[in-house]
Amino acid sequence: MMRLLLLFILSAIPGISLANVYALPEKGSRLIGEIQEHIVQKGDFFQTISKQYNVGILELMESNPGVDPFLPTPGLKLIIPTQMLLPDVPRKGIVLNLPELRLYYFSKNGKEVHVFPVGIGRIGRETPEMVTKIKSRIPNPSWTPPASIRKEHLEERGEVLPRVVQPGPDNPLGNYAMQLSYGDGSYLIHGTNKDFGVGMRVSSGCVRLNPDDIEWLFNQTKYGDPVRVINQTVKISTEPDGRHIIEVHSALSKSELEMQQEKVVTMSKDIVQFISQDDVDSFKANDALLTQNGLPMNIRL
Repeated sequence: MMRLLLLFILSAIPGISLANVYALPEKGSRLIGEIQEHIVQKGDFFQTISKQYNVGILELMESNPGVDPFLPTPGLKLIIPTQMLLPDVPRKGIVLNLPELRLYYFSKNGKEVHVFPVGIGRIGRETPEMVTKIKSRIPNPSWTPPASIRKEHLEERGEVLPRVVQPGPDNPLGNYAMQLSYGDGSYLIHGTNKDFGVGMRVSSGCVRLNPDDIEWLFNQTKYGDPVRVINQTVKISTEPDGRHIIEVHSALSKSELEMQQEKVVTMSKDIVQFISQDDVDSFKANDALLTQNGLPMNIRL
């Protein structure tokens, strides 16, 4: 059954991106979307392809292991990860699953979910898990970098950051920001002034969206809307038609050393029970856990 309601692909207009929009699945199902394929054209690289389909660069790399993201071979067939399991949380408001680098926005009409690629905190400045809400919505935000960021910027780049960056083209928050209630209120969901970083771990802990995506999301939300940030590397579902589906993402590294090491999936009791069912193909289950390609896989015998 085709569950993909609408996928905006504006490849003819550089720099324009809109969310992938999916109809919410029937009761008891968590699977949305359909896998797409892209034939590499001369001049393509992962950044341009990710913009065309509005998916993250890292998830594109995860789905196409071994492909050079800077010089993919023309004629090569790439998998576009536009099929996924919904996270195992209430389908309400904003949900961000860190290992996916995806933000889900569940529309208030209860009929569809909008999925955006996001940039999140880098190693040492991780975006924390949280259950919170939108504290304020700020159009044309100014940016007040904390002392630690100004010090880091000076040491790494030899540049002095101003204490306050006014709204405009030099502001890394872009044109819209939503402040979260978590902690001291320093975490934001915001846009960007750079053609880089969405779908990657590059921020100082805030959540970064493409300019068109944050503008749309900003206009859908209001004060007090729920926000949930989770860390689900493995998602599972027994679908109404009997398929056992598993989707495995790489765990987030906590150090530079971990980035060089093979990622071992940590499994909860529920996941162990899921893959231990009599009608599960253990070879397919192990393959999904080892490859960690972020794609839904049917592991039923």
